[in-house]
This record gives sequence, structure tokens and C-alpha cells, in this order.
Amino acid sequence: MESRIQENLSRQQRALVLLAELLDEEFSYLKSGKPQDVSRIEISIQELLRQLAMERVSLRSQVQSIVPGAKRVREILDSVPVEEGDALRDLLLKLDGLEQLCARQAAKNQNLVLALFDQSRKLLNFLQEKIQPKGTAYSAKGRMARASNAPTLVSGRL
Repeated sequence: MESRIQENLSRQQRALVLLAELLDEEFSYLKSGKPQDVSRIEISIQELLRQLAMERVSLRSQVQSIVPGAKRVREILDSVPVEEGDALRDLLLKLDGLEQLCARQAAKNQNLVLALFDQSRKLLNFLQEKIQPKGTAYSAKGRMARASNAPTLVSGRL
């Protein structure tokens, strides 16, 4: 049973390495302004996260089969042989480091996305201000009319 837990943790480790690479790639696409590529890579990231979550659910059931009521691998380390316990501790340490790496990269990506969103919103507001008529404009009858900044309903005949 411990070997199955070790295999599960190894799969999670490889998945986190892949996740780190995907997050780096997403960051490069964000920096270069390629939204279609960002969308494609984001789908891959979401699928990988779904698979990681399924692995963790499977791991929890394996842990509970060894020690009923246990929820984490760390809770069963004392009940497994020393060599296997050391291997599991080593894998858990590597997983923690990879999770931290992925979390830092995801935070960088989030900050860049929010900055790009804010930049786009400000540019859109600026353009909307510039195209709105200032002061007066021609009415439907060809006379000068006062422009309204508020949205209104237009009614008339064609």
C-alpha cells in the first residue's frame, strides 16, 4: 500500500513540474500580448489542476485505508517502515517546494493579468470620453442641440 502512495506522490510531483512549466509559458504569453495562446494554455492548466485534485482524493482514500481517520500522508509516517517513511518525507518535501514555486508563479501571472485589465479599462474609458460630443451637437432636425451624457431612448419614424 505504501508503494501506491509513493507512486501517487510521484505522479503529483511530475504534475506540479508540468504545472510550473505551463505557468511560465502562460506568463510569457501574457507579456507578449497573445490572448489566444493564453486561453489555450489556461485550458491545459485547468485540466491539469482537475487531474491533480483527483490524485489527491485518491491519495486520501489510500491514506485512510492504512490508518482510518487519517487525512494526510504526514499522519501515517510513523506507522510505515522507516525506509518508506523517509522516501515519503522526501517526496512530501519536494511537493511542498513545487507547490510554493507554482503559487509564486500563479501570483505573478495574476498581478500581470490585473495590470493588463486595469490598463485596458483605463484606455477604454479614455476613448469613450474622447468620442462623446462635448457641449452641443446637431439634432435630428438639423439644429444645434444640447448633448446629453446620460443614456436615453431614441424614438422616431423611418
